[in-house]
Amino acid sequence: MAQMREEKRERATIRGRIYRALYESRDFCSKQTLAARCEISMPTLYQHLRGLFAAGLVRYTGEGEFTGGRRAQGLEIVPEARVALGVSISEHSLRIVAADLRLRELAYRSVPYDMVANLPTGGAELARIIEEFIEEFSIDRGRILGVGVTIPGLLTADRKRVFFAPTLGLRNVSLSELTQAFPYRVRVENDGSASGLAEGYARGANGNLAYLSLEEGVGGAVLMAGEPYAGDNIRSGEFGHICVEPGGLPCSCGRNGCLEAYCSSRRIEDTFGVSLEEFFEGVAAHDPAYESLLYDMLRHLALAVNNIHMALDCDVVLGGFLSEYLQPYLPVLRRYVQSFDAFSEKSDYVQLSRLRRHITPLGAALYFIHNFISTI
Repeated sequence: MAQMREEKRERATIRGRIYRALYESRDFCSKQTLAARCEISMPTLYQHLRGLFAAGLVRYTGEGEFTGGRRAQGLEIVPEARVALGVSISEHSLRIVAADLRLRELAYRSVPYDMVANLPTGGAELARIIEEFIEEFSIDRGRILGVGVTIPGLLTADRKRVFFAPTLGLRNVSLSELTQAFPYRVRVENDGSASGLAEGYARGANGNLAYLSLEEGVGGAVLMAGEPYAGDNIRSGEFGHICVEPGGLPCSCGRNGCLEAYCSSRRIEDTFGVSLEEFFEGVAAHDPAYESLLYDMLRHLALAVNNIHMALDCDVVLGGFLSEYLQPYLPVLRRYVQSFDAFSEKSDYVQLSRLRRHITPLGAALYFIHNFISTI
């Protein structure tokens, strides 16, 4: 019996190695190439591929270049074999996304939602909204891996309570009502941490990265050698509460002068009562009041970026829905950063996210994709 269990574990290990090698392959991959990468014989490869084909996880793709004789057939994973859902909760809305195993967006919806009123008791309502989303886009429930949910706040280490969410005005609130209402696996994560993980995935790199999320609040994440660094208290990457102006504007956290008070979309909305799109249209039209606010935001953002870079010595990537509008102003931001930097003659370490649209719900979904890939 023990020998049978060991043989089963070994077969699962080889099968998983084959699948992950295919998942990590972005180019044409033949059976011969795959066998060499996995360091297994062709008969062993054929044996395990039969199971992966039968499970609908692997398929043949085009043919390779002609080198004489029969062209080699390529192999690839089936991205749509499984679906993960991500839900980003903010003060007044939900952003819901469905993603395949390559983190490609299959469906998206933004839904008005009063988070402050609904978080303590509104799990059933949130579950209903998710079910409507699944119905609307005809998502096969049998393929759903789970639902990742992000909160703009600090969570306890067991992810069962919101420790503090200043933009939502919540402190020490249980998440059990929220998570138990779903008929799927659920994981709750900080929004900045989820976004940073998605950015690291999009870059496909194993290096170091500081991710700065610019949305209604400001958060972030730190990746070291491609892996998230959570910190001793699961609070790493809370860049929104770096002080950039001592005694400055009041912040939702109760203090003054935080980066979040200066560089969030809420500042724009509170100052002018307009959307981000309207604000940046005004900037493009050279409205002096709009331009003045934008350049003040960029200067304070540059100060925070410089401090993050000084502390971590790595690329600083700007994401979140506010970053969607920053491309024309990136040269200005880099000049500001350069003026603060005492050591570097360049500021090209300041970059914009590769996943600026819907990155937070995509990051929420990514946990279940990673988990699936690692457990095959």
